[in-house]
Amino acid sequence: MSLKNLMVHLDSGERAGVRLELAVSLARQHGARLIGVFGQRAAAQRVGVVATWPSADYVAARDASKAAFEKASGGLARAEWIDVNRGSDTEVLRQVTNLARHADLVVLGQREHGGNTLLPEDFVMEVIIDCGRPVLVIPYAGEFAAIGKRPMIAWHDSREAAHALNDALPLLDDCTDAWVLSFATRHDDAAASCAAAVRQLADHGITARPEVLVVEDFGIMDLLLNRISDRSADLLVMGAHGQIGFPFVSRGAGTRYILQHMTVPVLMSC
Repeated sequence: MSLKNLMVHLDSGERAGVRLELAVSLARQHGARLIGVFGQRAAAQRVGVVATWPSADYVAARDASKAAFEKASGGLARAEWIDVNRGSDTEVLRQVTNLARHADLVVLGQREHGGNTLLPEDFVMEVIIDCGRPVLVIPYAGEFAAIGKRPMIAWHDSREAAHALNDALPLLDDCTDAWVLSFATRHDDAAASCAAAVRQLADHGITARPEVLVVEDFGIMDLLLNRISDRSADLLVMGAHGQIGFPFVSRGAGTRYILQHMTVPVLMSC
């Protein structure tokens, strides 16, 4: 399986270059068209009582982003840069989401705690929920020139997990150490389903190992993050905005927790 078009969100933040580098690498690997979308909140420039848009700061950031995109994507057969040219949170989110709906994979950046004010606080979560496409979120720390060699797939019986597993297949072609991880209150409750996910991956030529962790408390997401570290995983695949199979975990709580504490790129699908 291959990706035919990718979209990467760009802004004037320091991490835009990391996202762009990975998106270019994936586009090159799959022979895909790459769309760079520049969009961030910005105050209008005011002269007296007259507001002008775009402001000089926005124009400078926009032009720098376009130059960086053209330089990074110069070796690609098909690449396009788009400026959504709207300073309000609502319009940036709306236009980025609409463009994302036409991509095979969307690359976004994790919001830095207390740092990046270029985008609304729930920007990533809202795009994931509304765009209907798989979203690859890149952490605000670390370098990620390549992903998918050592994926960790968080599995449970849900629509969201099924979408995520299948959406991740193009990123797993060259993986060497894949794991399918399930959580349950009893081992037998998840073992069969976890094994079925492993067999599905095998049908696509992907060898993965199953693991079921029995949990008795609320620390499921911390266990998942610890397992990612233990396995030296370079990609987490998970369904977004589901209940992860436990009634005491509210819908979407796991997604928000991972988006706040992620240490490796995360592919999420609803």
